[in-house]
This record gives sequence, structure tokens and C-alpha cells, in this order.
Amino acid sequence: MRLLLVSNGHGEDLSGAQLGAALQARGAEVLALPLVGDGGAYRQAGLAIAGPTRSYSTGGLGYASFAGRMAEIVQGQVLYLLRRSWRLWREARQADGLVVVGDVIPVLLAWLTGKPVVTYLVAYSSHYEGRLRLPWPCGPCLASRRFRAVFSRDALTASDLSQQLGRMVQFLGNPFMEGISAVITSPQQRSVLLLPGSRLPEAQLNLERMLALLEQLPASQQKTSFEAALVRDLGSAALEALARQRGWQLSADVSRSEQLVLQRQGLQLRCCWGQFPTLLPQAKVVISMAGTASEQAAGLGIPVLQLAGHGPQFTAGFAEAQRRLLGPAIHCAPGAVDDPATLQASAHLLKELLALPSTELKRYRTEGLQRLGTSGGTSRMARAILDAVMPG
Repeated sequence: MRLLLVSNGHGEDLSGAQLGAALQARGAEVLALPLVGDGGAYRQAGLAIAGPTRSYSTGGLGYASFAGRMAEIVQGQVLYLLRRSWRLWREARQADGLVVVGDVIPVLLAWLTGKPVVTYLVAYSSHYEGRLRLPWPCGPCLASRRFRAVFSRDALTASDLSQQLGRMVQFLGNPFMEGISAVITSPQQRSVLLLPGSRLPEAQLNLERMLALLEQLPASQQKTSFEAALVRDLGSAALEALARQRGWQLSADVSRSEQLVLQRQGLQLRCCWGQFPTLLPQAKVVISMAGTASEQAAGLGIPVLQLAGHGPQFTAGFAEAQRRLLGPAIHCAPGAVDDPATLQASAHLLKELLALPSTELKRYRTEGLQRLGTSGGTSRMARAILDAVMPG
């Protein structure tokens, strides 16, 4: 069976790569077609990619600042999307079915091909407003016979959409939690993990904002263990420039490879690459300006302190929507992005999160299971996809 796997964003690519690998392991021939982004997650999973790809500063077709949208136009993302849509149409003719991971644009494009479609609606959730309002024409497409199965990102959305569409919508788990949710966070682990995001130059600006937050901490709290999970593109040269600008010192960690240390007075931040799956379950609190990584933290029941920025991705609007999506584990201090009082309030909130009682942490874990599910969702979805698309 030949399947065309279509996605349209950084988080969607991550989920799509997990699904594609699981489908391929079950004998399907999978060709990935990321509508935006360079498809790095698919390459890492060993999946073939249709045509040449490139990445853009916003990393997707979702929440972004006005400046981010203008940057997309200047960078040529609209024309690129049109070319990728034409490539989708061509590749679909050779496929037995399409697997869509995304929202209205790939859903509509897949419907237009006339092929059998299965979709995982990773971008939509009823947690945003209580009742999901699907953009037109997403609803009619999903309700059509061309869509053999529809999967949601949480149980509430599955129930809501089953009523709206007049068909069964299933929640089988979230690929984001593969290999992470199996590890249970110990109450004795005290590290604070910084997640500045995955796209440059935004991630570097986000890290600078996080350093400014750490500088607000009282001396008694500076002895906390701080770690940062960084993408490869945010390397030692960028860290050195950032350290020099803010009065920090950068040094190598002689005890561990793949790590550097930023120091300022009593503060110490250990910067790590390629270690996120190990670092996250060890965190007591996460300071985040990221999308997917925040979801994974919430899925484990780890308190998340947001710092809103200017984007193009992690804006105040994105942060507010994320709080509605992920629930009580996500916290953000009130105030304008550039107001020094907002950083001070964030520092105070961090202190409170580090002192949360076990009853509250248990509530976060329960809520995380309801919204993200347990590990194994990828395998369950892969089996259901093949059953839905298989002839007869």
C-alpha cells in the first residue's frame, strides 16, 4: 500500500514522522509531503520526501505575529505553498490513500484529490472554546465519505466532533508523547528546564529573555539547577555573543559532552543539545517559549511557566491559546511583554511553581493524561489508518 503523508507545520511534521515510521514498519510505502518547512523530522525518521523543501521563519501556517506573516510573504512562502499543493496533486494520483496531519489547508487539498483520506487533527481542540468551530470547508470535508477515519488530539475534541460531524471521531493518543510519557517525574528532581523554541532567530531572542528572567531571581533561588534544551542551530557562537552582551561567562562543561555552561554571579545555566527527551522528565518546572515541547511537558504534568515574546511564533496570543489548550499546568505572569514588572512577576511565579504541593502536581498529571494521552498512541493510530484505507 502506498500512502502520501501530508503535514503543514513544525509540530505536524513531528507527529507525521512518528506516524509515517509506524506505518512503514507495518509494510506501507510512505511518501512524506510537508507543505511548509524542510521536512527534517521526516528525514530523521528515515522517510522519503516528495520534492525539494525549504524552511521559513514562522515554521508553519498557524499563530504568528503580523510581522511574521509579512516575513512569510517576503520570503515567498505563499508561492512555495502553491507549488507544494501542485506537487501534492501529482503525487496523490500514484497513492492508494492520503494521511493528513494538520488543519484546513491540507484537509481541503486532500479532499480535492478524490482519494481515500485519513486525518489526524493535531491543530484543533475543543479545549480552546468548549465547542470547536471548524473553519469552512473543513467540516463538510471531514464529514464526507472520502475521509475514512478522523482522529483528534484529545478526548474532549473527539466527543465534540463526533456530535458535530455525525460520525465517529477517535482519540487514540498523541505521537508527541512517544518515548517521553513512559518516564515518571520524581518529586526529588529539582531542575528548571528552559525551552526557548526551535526556530532562529526567534529562539535566540527567547533565550535572551529567559536569561533576563534568571537575572531577576533572588540569591536564595539562584542555587537551583537550571538547564536549557537548545536546537543545533543555536550553537556556541550565538551563546558566546549572547553571554558577552548580558555579562555572562561561557565555559565548557568538562564533566559532560554536548554541554556548555553560562555563568553570572551565583547563577549557572547548563546548555544542552540533543538531550531534550532525557532532560524533560527530570524537570520540576519548565520555562517555555515553545509549542510542541510545552505540550509534552503538560502531558507529563510538569508545571510550565510561559514567557510571551514578540514572535513571530510565540506571541502573547499564541501563549494565551496554549493555556486554554493545555490546561492548569500552564502559567503566565500578567503584563506587557516589554514591561520590566512582567519579568519580576514571572520570577515570583517561578518561585511559587517550585513550591507547589504534591496534590496540585497530581492534578496536573491527571489533566495531562486526559489532554495528551499515554504513550503508544502512534502505534494505535497506525493500525487504525491501515484498517481504514485497506480495500474491502
